[in-house]
Amino acid sequence: MTASDKNNGAGIQTLEELRETIDEIDEQVVSLLGKRQKVVKQVTEIKKARNLPVYHPSREEDLISKRRSQALSAGLDPNFIEEAYRLILRQSRVEQTQRIGQKAVFPGGVILIVGGKGEMGRYFGRRFDEAGYHVRTLGSSDWPDVSQLCDGIHAALISVPIDRTNQIIGQIAPYLPNDAVLADITSIKSSPLSAMLEAHKGPVIGLHPLFGPTTSSLDKQIVVATPGRKLAECQWLLDQFTAWGSVVLTADAHEHDEIMDIVQALRHFASFAFGRFLYQKKINLERTLDFTSPIYRLELGMVGRLFAQDPSLYCEIIFASKQRRDLLKQYIQSLQGSMDMLEGNNKELFLGEFEKIAEWFGPFSDQAMRETTFIIDKLIERF
Repeated sequence: MTASDKNNGAGIQTLEELRETIDEIDEQVVSLLGKRQKVVKQVTEIKKARNLPVYHPSREEDLISKRRSQALSAGLDPNFIEEAYRLILRQSRVEQTQRIGQKAVFPGGVILIVGGKGEMGRYFGRRFDEAGYHVRTLGSSDWPDVSQLCDGIHAALISVPIDRTNQIIGQIAPYLPNDAVLADITSIKSSPLSAMLEAHKGPVIGLHPLFGPTTSSLDKQIVVATPGRKLAECQWLLDQFTAWGSVVLTADAHEHDEIMDIVQALRHFASFAFGRFLYQKKINLERTLDFTSPIYRLELGMVGRLFAQDPSLYCEIIFASKQRRDLLKQYIQSLQGSMDMLEGNNKELFLGEFEKIAEWFGPFSDQAMRETTFIIDKLIERF
């Protein structure tokens, strides 16, 4: 201990005493979080009894705004307080979802997962089973028992590869009870929705969960719903996703497919093309990471994530429709259209195109800067 660390007789605390004070404060913080969590459990029971959603966006944003104002008054960085509270709120939502998700919105409901032995089928089978539903699965070897498996079910969820979805819909429909909900979870909606409406006269709805089977929590995960027929009779299925913490977004099937052509097909294909080029050039990935910027690590991470997963899944997504393949050809033609810029070392053309596109992006560019800066800061903390 240095002389400056010791009490100098003027009431100055030692380093050890200050650390003890910090420890006491930290204990109080943890104790208060524990008290907060007990109140959250009471809130959860009320939500569970009333079938209220876990996620309440306006309530959370109001809370964050108040805590930011409080932080300023306390001489704290409001961004730090916001980040801390977003962690607290997410943990609260996850715990609420785990409790509420154990309750079936449709008690005693019987769910048939067609393709229930695939990854997504098994995932939803577990979710429905844990919520208290009676879950049946129909795999490729179970068709001799299809009549028995469909007897008395309240919903059939089609979870098969895109290229087989319409065929399977046609096969299963004659065995479904008239009041059973027929739904699919493929990443295209127009064609499967039309097939379901034609094959089944009962309630029909298209679903697209925008997440994969490795998702640990459905907290704020988006599920797109494309209405087909008798939406009121399908509502319990949507309410179950809400009870799990998902955000259900309703959209027209055609609008969904047009957006997914960009959000999924184009994005995945661009990642595939980037990874393919790195492979063809035999780039030393580990060495590039020695010189990496956070942006490069993030981009390379997304490419590596693609190639760490099932290739057949992405193949089905990218080649799902002629409309998607035509869009990707336009993307390649757009890249080829930039050759003149490179061949002629035309910096003026590049700058002109850049400024024109930046203007088109408009306010989103500022939003993108904020969001990516947050992600970059997190990457820097970890690596």
